[in-house]
Amino acid sequence: MKQSNGFMQESMATEEVDVPLISNEKMEINNISSAGAEEFSLAPIKSKSVPLFKLTALYKSRLKSCIFLHIIFCFVLLAKLSEDILDSMDVFILQLEELYIPKPLFFEYIYAASSILSIFALRALAHNLGSLKAYAAAVVVFSICPLLIGLIYFFYDVLEYTDKKDEAEIEKYNGIPLCLIYYGYILIALQIHFFSLYFTAKLLKIWKTKMKKY
Repeated sequence: MKQSNGFMQESMATEEVDVPLISNEKMEINNISSAGAEEFSLAPIKSKSVPLFKLTALYKSRLKSCIFLHIIFCFVLLAKLSEDILDSMDVFILQLEELYIPKPLFFEYIYAASSILSIFALRALAHNLGSLKAYAAAVVVFSICPLLIGLIYFFYDVLEYTDKKDEAEIEKYNGIPLCLIYYGYILIALQIHFFSLYFTAKLLKIWKTKMKKY
């Protein structure tokens, strides 16, 4: 019994020795974690704001992309208008006549002429607020307005096609309703011009803030 009591006393002693060791380790861990938290909280927070010159370069590149897409769309339209233009100059090309290209509408010439705006737009990107504002106004008048006229012009044809499908008495080109071709072209072109106005507005805002700083 003494031995067992002695054994029990030794085990109790070991437990008494282990308890303070564990508690000391916990205190050290808590101290380290609290110190790490303080160091993390005192660490300087990096600013996530993008510099103005980077935003300017970004919006310029995106506006240039929209301008080049506008030029491509105008060249596509000019290819359609080529037969009518050549006929007005008494130039006859058999291959063009055999394509049976639909006669051009008045708003198509206005939109095709808007390709000249791309030249002024590229010049306006050189920190010229007045030219950039004039470009935005010209896009609305000579690009967006003719396209909206085209949407209105073919609206009833599209409505009739959606109701009657193949039985609709509308003009077709190679079996495809002409109104759907125009609508596809116009809707994509409108997106290009709306993005152009958006990027132009962003550039104007950035340049105005720069002028206020200086």
